[in-house]
Amino acid sequence: MAQKQYDVTGMSCEHCAASIRKAVSEVPGVSEVEVDVAAKSVTVHGTDLDDSRLRAAIVEAGYGVTDTVAA
Repeated sequence: MAQKQYDVTGMSCEHCAASIRKAVSEVPGVSEVEVDVAAKSVTVHGTDLDDSRLRAAIVEAGYGVTDTVAA
């Protein structure tokens, strides 16, 4: 299983986390989404994760992506 981590801007509460979690969960291949509001990060687990689609989902939810760390 692959994992990708993103630093997210504009996220400040659990409502933000829920919006991001929902949007990213809809990307094909995603099996789990962990959102850490305090760290302003999103960790995605799944298979054949498409970085551009994951980034687009976060942006479409209304937030910015400032960094990506592949794990």
